[in-house]
Amino acid sequence: MEELENNHKGRKLLVIALVVAAAVLVAVFMMQRGKGNGGDKYRTELVDRGNITMTVNATGAVSAVKTVQVGSQVSGIISKLYADFNSFVKKGQLLAELDPTPFQQAVEQRNADVVKSQVEVANAQITYSRQKRLFDSGLIARAELDGAKAAYDSARASLDLSRASLRQAQTSLGYTKIFSPIDGVVVARQYDIGQTVAASFQAPTLFTIAQDLTKMQVQADVDQSDIGRMKVGEPVHFTVDAYPDQEFRGQISQVRLNATVTQNVITYPVIVEVPNPDGKLRPSMTANVVVEVATVRDVLRVPNAALRFKPDVPVAGAAAAGQGRAAGPTGSAGAPGAAGGAGAPAADQNASGTGGTGGGGRRRRGGDAAAGGGTGGAGANGGGRNWSGQGGSGRGGGGRRNSQTVYVLTDTNTLKPVSIRTGLSDGRYTQVVSGDLQPGAKIVTGLATVKVQTPAGSTGLGGSGRPPGMGRF
Repeated sequence: MEELENNHKGRKLLVIALVVAAAVLVAVFMMQRGKGNGGDKYRTELVDRGNITMTVNATGAVSAVKTVQVGSQVSGIISKLYADFNSFVKKGQLLAELDPTPFQQAVEQRNADVVKSQVEVANAQITYSRQKRLFDSGLIARAELDGAKAAYDSARASLDLSRASLRQAQTSLGYTKIFSPIDGVVVARQYDIGQTVAASFQAPTLFTIAQDLTKMQVQADVDQSDIGRMKVGEPVHFTVDAYPDQEFRGQISQVRLNATVTQNVITYPVIVEVPNPDGKLRPSMTANVVVEVATVRDVLRVPNAALRFKPDVPVAGAAAAGQGRAAGPTGSAGAPGAAGGAGAPAADQNASGTGGTGGGGRRRRGGDAAAGGGTGGAGANGGGRNWSGQGGSGRGGGGRRNSQTVYVLTDTNTLKPVSIRTGLSDGRYTQVVSGDLQPGAKIVTGLATVKVQTPAGSTGLGGSGRPPGMGRF
């Protein structure tokens, strides 16, 4: 009997505990729903004024303004080196020597050829003079004189050829000494003593000399979609991996026309001049370039997240028609037509809403129809920039390409749609050109969400691992 009574008490306690737990869950759920209707549901920022700079990003390589590759015009074995990496050299300074032995032998051979040719010329001249005297005395025929003259001319031509060969051999001997063509610093050396230089098809590069490392340049590859904004003299700043915390500044000196196509991507080289007095920038460093193409100061601006925000439920005044193609009332001829319905929210960035039918008015640039034309419906809230609205038969042009709708959180924790026209953007903020938006307004940038951490494979809370209706608050 006592055991049954204890079991009965245990069941009662278990039921009471279950009821209390259920009550707590219901209370928490109701509290979260209450918060969902309040201001804590949304993340907001204050609309303010500030500066916006539109930039174009590119990647390039640092190099000296003038770089010369010093090569060899003859083949041979390097016998001496007078410059190394990072050596400062002057114009005309001896950098290296090739083994001159074979070239000296060639010069001696050509010298011998010249002497031989001189002897042959002297002999041919004597013969020609003798034959001329005999011909003048009538002792030989004209043909013999002409033969002596031809032999003399041939010997003289052979002498000229031997002298030219000698000069060529002397020039090749001079090429065994490599001199610096400019003042600068050696940034690369490709050969060591004892290596053979083969100049059969092209001149091999022995040294690479940068003229002045205190003045550098960056060749940035700019995409074709941004090249139209590049102008000579525009300010540029960039960073290199060696000094990630230091910003280097320069300006555009040249926008070149020779495009490069890489995997169907077309880029144009933009040359940026950069002073380098402390020598921190070195050739071939990778530069992350930012070009400032436009700047506006002290303008009204909104965060870009606010332009992408789309409410979960329709908001009064933003999507009254709710279907994206609501027709507005028709205006009579000569009287202003009524405003067309706005497009429903859509996920597509290029969504459009169709406005109502206006009266037969004239077309006017902008959003309002003229003289009887209806006002075009506002474009759909698609989360992008290219929203558009289309007017009715009155052809009041709807929203323009840069017209957007943002949402302001009022004092009663409700959303108020505001249509604005945007301008420049720096990737974080966008300029507000026009619209009923005041500094200090709470503009919605997104939903305030809380992630619920649950063990993997847990059940009883649905596929998302949380009670229904409590996913976002």
